[in-house]
Amino acid sequence: MLSDILPFLAPLALIVASVLAFRGAAMRPVAVLRIIEKATLVALAAAVLSSLTLMTEGSATSGLIGFSGMGISARLDAVSAVMLLLVSFVGWVVVRYAATYMDGEPQQGPFTGWLCATLAAVMMLVIAGNILQLVLAWIATSLFLHKLLLHYPNRVAAQSAARKKWITARIGDGALLVAVVLLFVKYGTGDIAEILAAARMGEGQGGAGWIAAALAFAAILKSAQFPMHGWLTEVMETPTPVSALLHAGVINAGGFLLIRFADVMLLAPGVLAILVIIGGFTALFGSLVMLTQSAVKTSLAWSTVAQMGFMILQCGLALFPLALLHIVAHSLYKAHAFLASGMAVDSIAAIRRPGPVAIPNNLAVGRAFLIALVIYGVVAFFFGATGKSPQAIALGAILIFGVAYLLAQGLADAAPRVLTQRTAAFSVAAAVGYFTLQNGAEWLMNGTLPATPAPGPLEWALIVLTLLSFGLVAVAQAMLPLWAYHPAAAGMRVHLSNGFYANAVFDELLRSPTTSKSHIPFAAILKALKNQLVSLNTFVQKELKHPAPDWLKSRTPKENGSNANGRKQFSGLGISIALILLGMFGLPIFVALFLVV
Repeated sequence: MLSDILPFLAPLALIVASVLAFRGAAMRPVAVLRIIEKATLVALAAAVLSSLTLMTEGSATSGLIGFSGMGISARLDAVSAVMLLLVSFVGWVVVRYAATYMDGEPQQGPFTGWLCATLAAVMMLVIAGNILQLVLAWIATSLFLHKLLLHYPNRVAAQSAARKKWITARIGDGALLVAVVLLFVKYGTGDIAEILAAARMGEGQGGAGWIAAALAFAAILKSAQFPMHGWLTEVMETPTPVSALLHAGVINAGGFLLIRFADVMLLAPGVLAILVIIGGFTALFGSLVMLTQSAVKTSLAWSTVAQMGFMILQCGLALFPLALLHIVAHSLYKAHAFLASGMAVDSIAAIRRPGPVAIPNNLAVGRAFLIALVIYGVVAFFFGATGKSPQAIALGAILIFGVAYLLAQGLADAAPRVLTQRTAAFSVAAAVGYFTLQNGAEWLMNGTLPATPAPGPLEWALIVLTLLSFGLVAVAQAMLPLWAYHPAAAGMRVHLSNGFYANAVFDELLRSPTTSKSHIPFAAILKALKNQLVSLNTFVQKELKHPAPDWLKSRTPKENGSNANGRKQFSGLGISIALILLGMFGLPIFVALFLVV
């Protein structure tokens, strides 16, 4: 059968390309690069043919080279076909881009070799038909990526990022190995299709909690979730093609792992709840930190942290088809964003700014959220919202909060009429697009991924608290222009720009892995926080001396005027900060209390 051979052609082509790259010249291997690009096109063609074979022959697992379901085999179904298409397409684009980007580098050949090897490992991961191949490809992906992170070995920041990634990856590898062993012991086979079929029938519930916990832990570490996210924000020291490569099934491999074993994960609702907490917090945390970054690539990296958190959140809500859709959409967008980041600064600088910025007031923000929810409700009604799961409806509401932010800009007093019309049109288009893509993803994955179960008390609590958390943070973000340049906001901005110092604590622990000389537990953490607070105090003192920009002076209370306006503005600042903190920390606190009670 074609399904036995075609899926393997894609990684095989990249393996050959990798070997050619290592055997060719280190600097400007022009002829070899042409062959390598053709090899990536062969991989893409193999992925397309595999998808066509799936449509004609249906899902299947190739013959096994091994025993007891362990060895080398390919699983061709809707999940693996979509991921193989994604990885091969993004891989082709990245390899083609790298040929020009790395031109003149003394180690261009080896870099291209490790690039192709990483892509081949990811392809073997997504088509894995058994758990042994899956874990070996998982580990190989991390090892090859480590070589790319150290392309410039003398850069201190690159060394730091690679070391953090190495530590988190090895812990994640250990968690996945534990999960693989437990899966084999519980189900008596390493064949993924047989394991999923048994789990869908309800078998293996006795040890499902431990298996799901190990899988979730491995996914959390792989996808750079808080607080093990620091390495991802420091990969800017590597060449830009590596940043784009991360979105070809590398950084989002954690989401793929949860999607692949969705039937097993559904047997452990408590683990799914933990995924909602961690993913939701990481999404809010990363999105807020992203707003404070001035460097384009660093901002994109924090955006990836937030997007991976949202992906984990979707898996925790058992919205596995939508999580897969999120992986595809985010990978395509973010890979393009990184590859085009060099032109971003020039493009932004060239934008003509004809007048003052339209700043929405509190009333405009309130009207924007109300209108956005009404638009969402009307569109949901026409798409048959009664047949949707509450989790999917809640997820759409979270996405519509972003639309409300656009509407707020259009409803500002200084906003021109054309801006109001465009934001309204974008709001409708976003709601229609969400339900259209949702229906398409559910139709495509029907029979491959399990349906979202009806929510119980725990799931309802998670849904409500998730909506509240994201809603509060969205409102605070929409009110950001009202207080962003207030001197009292400088401290909050500094805290956010430093990611609440979680990465600094990790750095300190790496330098002092046990305890300090006084043998006080966690002394290294306390020392790191103390050093950061000293730096923060100096920075804030400088920030307080910075004057407000001209376009905001009309909103800043005059020195010789009454303090009433000043108190009102500071009150708005306090409310916004309170909303941010409540939205970020309220979700895990309330869910933890719910689980305890």
